[in-house]
Amino acid sequence: MITARHDDIRERARQDLRRFEVVMDGHFDFGNGFHGRVYLNPHQLFRNPSTIWRVAQDLIDVMPAALVAQAEVIAGPVTGGALLAHTIAGLLDGRRALSAPPHIFAPFGRGPGGAPALSTFYASVVRARRVLLADDVRNTGQTFAQCASLVAEAGGVVIGTVEIVDRLEAVATLDVPNVALVDYTAPPNYPATTCPLCAAGVPITSF
Repeated sequence: MITARHDDIRERARQDLRRFEVVMDGHFDFGNGFHGRVYLNPHQLFRNPSTIWRVAQDLIDVMPAALVAQAEVIAGPVTGGALLAHTIAGLLDGRRALSAPPHIFAPFGRGPGGAPALSTFYASVVRARRVLLADDVRNTGQTFAQCASLVAEAGGVVIGTVEIVDRLEAVATLDVPNVALVDYTAPPNYPATTCPLCAAGVPITSF
């Protein structure tokens, strides 16, 4: 259930994402033939541990209590998702009863073609356990879907997905709860050859 407190947390997070320069306004050349007004760089959050700890704490605070209670393994794809998952697992342990078992962290590496891969060791970690998948940004949802398939192959069960930013472009979804700290719809991008920012003489933003 979304509460006024959750709304406050999410609004603060939106402000933080701009303050930490995760969401940057300007004129950007994305290197793929397109230009745009907004650049999303979640890796800005990981330069300082204190920053990602705060963001992860906010994400935990907006997660349903039932989802938190069920999670045994927190897993995420390298690099951002794995760092977020590791931070969430540690913060959740700070809230658990001393009699409860600690949360387990499991990263997905990269396989052929850059797709997520789960090592033999971490496949044994997720086996027969309830897994919460975490990532910094959800774009198409394909990464979560690939990770969920690997968890299922290893004998684990995905109970939910969480991310810092949901770009609301998912074409692949799982039949589990998905929780985002911030929903964000980026403005449209333009072919470099017809970019109105270029036509207006706006310089390319450097950072």
